[in-house]
Amino acid sequence: MSLSYAGADVAPIQPADTPGVSSDAFAHLGLSPAVLNAVRDAGYRQPTPIQSQAIPHILARRDVLGSAQTGTGKTASFTLPLIDILAAGRARARMPRSLILEPTRELAAQVAQNFETYGKYHRLSMALLIGGTSFEDQDRKLGRGVDVLVATPGRLLDHFERGKLLLHGVEILVIDEADRMLDMGFIPDVERIVSLLGPSRQTLFFSATMPPEIRRLADRFLDRPVEISVAPPASPATTVEQHLAVVPGKDKRAALRSLLQREDVKNALIFCNRKRDVDILHKSLRKHGFDAERLHGDMAQEVRTQTLQRFKDGRFNLLVCSDVAARGLDIAGLSHVFLFDVPIHADDYVHRIGRTGRAGLKGRAFTLAQPADGRYLAAVEKLIGKAIPRIEIDGLAASLDADDGRRRRGGRRAEPSPPRPARDEGARGRPPRARGRPVPVQAIDSRPAEPARAAPTARRAEARPARAERPTRGLEDQLPAFLLRPVRRAASED
Repeated sequence: MSLSYAGADVAPIQPADTPGVSSDAFAHLGLSPAVLNAVRDAGYRQPTPIQSQAIPHILARRDVLGSAQTGTGKTASFTLPLIDILAAGRARARMPRSLILEPTRELAAQVAQNFETYGKYHRLSMALLIGGTSFEDQDRKLGRGVDVLVATPGRLLDHFERGKLLLHGVEILVIDEADRMLDMGFIPDVERIVSLLGPSRQTLFFSATMPPEIRRLADRFLDRPVEISVAPPASPATTVEQHLAVVPGKDKRAALRSLLQREDVKNALIFCNRKRDVDILHKSLRKHGFDAERLHGDMAQEVRTQTLQRFKDGRFNLLVCSDVAARGLDIAGLSHVFLFDVPIHADDYVHRIGRTGRAGLKGRAFTLAQPADGRYLAAVEKLIGKAIPRIEIDGLAASLDADDGRRRRGGRRAEPSPPRPARDEGARGRPPRARGRPVPVQAIDSRPAEPARAAPTARRAEARPARAERPTRGLEDQLPAFLLRPVRRAASED
């Protein structure tokens, strides 16, 4: 029987100098002194609800199904106990002892960084398998054997199909951000990967939301799991102050510039729905003097990594991005999030604004909607259970269109098509045509039927006399035979 927990309020990780925070709060979770020292060096003392409830069960080698809103510390809830579990044992070549699946390269890189931070006092080996990086370097690490393998599904299967990786020795499987895996179409790859693992393993399944499809997968992959839920599904953090402005579509860039100028923006993410719009908006902001860069999935991995690191280091303060930056990325002290487009999937709204308001800090999120976004906004507000407070921007206000569900792509309303004429009605007033192929009147021949033709050989003999009997008429004998055949008059000449 699975156990269920519910935490009404989510307490973020608090730094060590926070008054009233016990210095040994993590110690009660059963973690080793080495891990506790690494956590203390990172500046944390107080575990979040998902950490305090999941870590003891993971250490007890139970399967765990964890659900928590974004920004609540899910990564540390499985990273910390895994380090202690893997401390005993030794990895063998090409046979990782644990496997962590992530939907994006950025998330995978961040999880790998967490292992480096919290595993500093352990001698665990780790490999990161993501696209956009060298196969040879990854193969060398796998060949030496790794305790922790962090990977995206596609690159993992590439190594497996090349014969560079064996998965039957995996002792612990972590499927992180499962709902994002579903959105990105990775579930078939995840199912195949799970089928390659041995049956005796511990499985940890984490997701910010639990739609029915994810619940069915969890039932297949987990064995009598402990179910932990520390927040309502897809609920935004209470530390994020939300605002919504409805403006004409052509004025969205001007509205965004106005917000950037009047807000005290330390650093901000600006989300667009499409990669093409990321590029366009980035050029527009640069043209108007804003210090902005861009990030989306079509960029080379090296460029994406460098851009994200420069943003974290404060080298520029505005990052225009797609949803590749909406999940799990922890950017310290992010002051603002701007949604240049209303997300098509309501869950993405919670993940986007969840990049700010982390670690107990306040954040501000602004959404720019155009009149055609009515039904998407309705889905978002239904999901979060409240209306987003409206604001006006410099007289650019507009109202949402009443949405009847008939929309074309790009926000244009699809007008109902006129009824098509019945099939037996003539087009443009012409009389209806009879079925079958009509026969022209002029082609009807009223002459009596000709007798049956003779055989081809006899017909040629009758039509052409012997050469000696035909009169000579200059070049007539040089003409082709088909030009000398009699021409039958058309029926219309009779």
